[in-house]
This record gives sequence, structure tokens and C-alpha cells, in this order.
Amino acid sequence: MDKSFFYSRRDFIKLTTRATLGSFPLLSLANSLFASNLTSDQELKIFIFSKHLQFLDYKSMCEAVKEMGFDGIDLTVRTKGHVLPENVNVDLPRVTEYMNTYGLLPKLITTKVVDANDPVDRKVIEVASQLGYVFYRTGWFKYSKERDIQESIQLYRERLKALAQLNKMLDISGAYQNHSGHYMGASLWDLDQVLEGISPVQMGCQYDIMHGTVEGGKNWEIDFRLIKDHINTLVVKDFKWGGKDGKWKPIYTQLGEGMVNFSKYFSLLKKYNINVPVSLHCEYDLGGAEKGGIPSIDRKEVFKKIKKDLLFLRETWRNINK
Repeated sequence: MDKSFFYSRRDFIKLTTRATLGSFPLLSLANSLFASNLTSDQELKIFIFSKHLQFLDYKSMCEAVKEMGFDGIDLTVRTKGHVLPENVNVDLPRVTEYMNTYGLLPKLITTKVVDANDPVDRKVIEVASQLGYVFYRTGWFKYSKERDIQESIQLYRERLKALAQLNKMLDISGAYQNHSGHYMGASLWDLDQVLEGISPVQMGCQYDIMHGTVEGGKNWEIDFRLIKDHINTLVVKDFKWGGKDGKWKPIYTQLGEGMVNFSKYFSLLKKYNINVPVSLHCEYDLGGAEKGGIPSIDRKEVFKKIKKDLLFLRETWRNINK
């Protein structure tokens, strides 16, 4: 099933804001009216995950992101984020204004939203939608040892379905990230069941190839094929297995230095015409900036490493044929 372009039915202001995207693609279902013909020269829209720049104020962050060459910022709107949920009414418009000033696309936010009935969660996505944001990443659900797995899947399905209904009303898209560990969605088989029958225009999968590789090993491609029709945004990062504190665990690396098969992955994205917004995560050692802290290394070194990943991402994408 091919992904395709779509234009949301927003008010005039939002339509005007979206016009800056040109042919900015978003997935939809197979019967979409807007077909996409993805080619290797169609660039990805790449956003930097703002967690790694949380030591910067809004203006300085936007200056740095523009200088590095990103299309936009995947902004943290959550506890300890760039925008605190309780301050979303004031601070999200402020940082959005800076993004617009520097020609950055204010389209993605990362949140902890999990409950359509929670007033703070509702306010976050309501304000984001009013400002023209298109996607928000939700929080994660963890499996409980006290509850049956299938019972949990049904419960989480109802939670995401309720959010999807709210998203439709607010005209914004939710995205649930697959994350390795004891999270719902880690295996992707359960996330496929949870998202069954829900349009990815309202609620989809923010597919993370790194976590998909951690959980899927040699089988990650099968899992990807299963979830591909739900994908509405992407996360990109890399890793390798290593020993730490006597345990084997994923160790983050710069792109191309780890185990993620980007050539195969990008060829699949092009094969299935999936060209949706990409959030670049840099979770390797940045002197503490990788965890949202103030870096112990020169900020220019932080920017240099992040830009290296961005250039790898763009070059690899251009060099891959379907």
C-alpha cells in the first residue's frame, strides 16, 4: 500500500502555514485522493529532536538548528522539556514564533500525552493544533505483570482510539513510537493490533528503526512490513550491542557506525513510497546533551556531531534507489 500526500482541512491560517511545506507528504489510507510518486531526488523533511539542544533558549536553539541545515525542530512539550505542559499556552506560541522567524517548520512535538480525558493532555494538543503543528508523539504504555497481555492490548487500543477521535476533532495526528523493552509496541505485532482500523491520519506509528532492530534482530524487515501502513512519522538513530556494567545492552552510536542497515531500510521506505517527517535522535555521547543536560563539551562540538548525522542521513537517502 503506497503512502500519499494529503492536505488537512484546516482554517486559512493553517493552510497558509502548510504552504511552506510544498509537496510535504503525509500518509493516508489506500483510497486517498492525493497519490504520491516518491523518487530518490525527493528530499526527506528532517527535524532535530530538541532534547539534545535543551541547554539552549528558544532563540539560540533556532539559530543553531537553522545553521546546521535542518528543516525543523521536533520540540519536546513535556515535563523537563523545552515547553512545560502547564505553560503550553504561553511558551509554545513563543518558540513557534522563533521557528517561523528562522524559517523552520513548526510541525512536530514530542509529548507524554496518553489520555484523551486528561485536561493537560487535551490542552497540549489543542494549542499545538491551533498553532499549525501536524504531529505529536504520544507517551508510551507499559505492560503490567498483573494484567493479561491481550487484556492490556485491548485497553491500550481503547486509549489510542479515544485519542484518535480527539485528534480528528482537533485536526492533528498522533504518533505512537515503537520502543524496545517492556513497552506496548516494542514487538510491533501488538501495535499493529492496537492500531487496526484506526486511520494513521488520526493515530499512527512513529517508526523507530533502531528500536525495531533491537527487538527484531534479523527479522526487523518482517515487522516493518507489518506496521508500514500505520507509519506517519519516523525516528532515526543507530546503535550496536556492547557490554556495560556486566550486562549486554544497546550502545548508541552516530549514524552509520552501528548495526542499523540504513541501505536496506531506505530502500524499503522508497519501495513502499514512505516519505514522512523524520526526527533525528542523537543519543550517543554529547557530553550530557544527549540526555537533555548541559554539555560538558564545547557546544560547537555538539553541533558538529549532530550535523554529521544530518549529512549522513541526506546523502544515504539520495544514494538509495527503490
